[in-house]
Amino acid sequence: MLDWKKLLNDKRRKPKSGEPPIALTQLKQKEVRTEHERDYDRILFSTPVRRLADKTQVFPLEKNDSVRTRLTHSHEVSNLARSLGIDIAFNENLFSEQQEPQRNVPAILAAVGLAHDLGNPPFGHQGEGAIQSWVADNSDELFGDGTLDEAMKNDFLKFEGNAQTLRLLTRLQLTNDDYGLNLSYGTLAALMKYPVGSGQTSKDHVSSKKHGFFQSEKEIINDVWENTGLSAKIRHPLTYLMEACDDIAYSVLDAEDAVKKNLVSFSDLISYLKHQKNKDKTIEYVIEASCEKNKEFREDNLSPNELNDISMQMFRVYAIGAMISDVKKAFMDNYAIIMKGELKQDLIAVSNSAVFCKLLKKFDRMHAYRHRSVLEVELTGYNTIRQLMDYFWKAITDRENHNELGSDRKSPFSSYAYSRISENYRRVFESENNNMPIRYKELQLLTDMISGMTDSFAISLLDELEKYDVLGALERKNVN
Repeated sequence: MLDWKKLLNDKRRKPKSGEPPIALTQLKQKEVRTEHERDYDRILFSTPVRRLADKTQVFPLEKNDSVRTRLTHSHEVSNLARSLGIDIAFNENLFSEQQEPQRNVPAILAAVGLAHDLGNPPFGHQGEGAIQSWVADNSDELFGDGTLDEAMKNDFLKFEGNAQTLRLLTRLQLTNDDYGLNLSYGTLAALMKYPVGSGQTSKDHVSSKKHGFFQSEKEIINDVWENTGLSAKIRHPLTYLMEACDDIAYSVLDAEDAVKKNLVSFSDLISYLKHQKNKDKTIEYVIEASCEKNKEFREDNLSPNELNDISMQMFRVYAIGAMISDVKKAFMDNYAIIMKGELKQDLIAVSNSAVFCKLLKKFDRMHAYRHRSVLEVELTGYNTIRQLMDYFWKAITDRENHNELGSDRKSPFSSYAYSRISENYRRVFESENNNMPIRYKELQLLTDMISGMTDSFAISLLDELEKYDVLGALERKNVN
């Protein structure tokens, strides 16, 4: 049985050393935040969060400011998770007063909701697909020396944004030590949606459908598990709640964005749900409440766009409210098996919103994800990432001394391209503290750089590298 005292562990991986300066001691005396509240603040002010403003949620390179990016999506998930956490935390049967659940449970959920997509590459899931396909297409060259075991290979063949999120927060954000943002054990554990490595994935359990960490972070994960009472395939209970809020956010809000882009209308969505509902109580409630509001709005002499917009806003309110209520009930109904680590499905799937959420996702796929405008830009993003990987792979491996990772590159272009890789990523790559095989380090530097880019930066950087590669080719031709 899982223990909340361990699950809400507020200790950090980085050991405290020495006495702080007097000024810091005085500041510490005024600190009123709990450690988990500080986790949220550390994430909020980190650079990767700001980059989410230019990363795709559904519509790549979207010019309509009202359509969501990864940043707005992440803030919405964080908000829903925090609100649900407040509701759960006031259940006196679950927590003791010493755990300060009314503060720490919402804080952890807000933090992991904000952070859950930080490791995603540009251009959404097409970015993950581009990385995976590039590695697969070049596998003979990449893995031919036999230095990587199967799990190490799968870290890249099955590249996963969730694992990159964990790496980003524990390794890459601060470069003066090996602790990243040094988040608490409780927050790191709740962040881990898939607590398995790439060699342990299976479709029979919600926690192992994908991998949640790379082999390079395996020791960190073992440390987190030891300090929270968790283990492989055993999720933190709060992870189920965060995942449910993510499902609610993108199933409902992606439909709202499709309406904002005039790809579909409020009436289209309602007609679809009416045709599919099969007497589902949650769907019937949302349809009835939304249509009643739509009827009221029609009396206000609104334009078709205004009517669509305000009707979808109310649909969003009723849909999210109903689904959050269903998720809370599902959490409490399944609490015993969650605390035993035995719930094999996600919370939405075992809730009264299961059918509703499934239908919304189907509607989103039909009318948003597969729209021609989306597919065209996704294709651009896919090709951009693969071309950038070609350039950066050459820059990473084209060095004078194979065993000295920071040695001079063999050509001016390789030197320039290598210099365009983020300095902190290069420092981690060249660090002697990293005991992974050289080929693994090279691939990880490549994926660190690619996944850290925004959509616009990726496209502009490719243009820049193509320009200088042409100049380099001309220079070599003249020399010859």
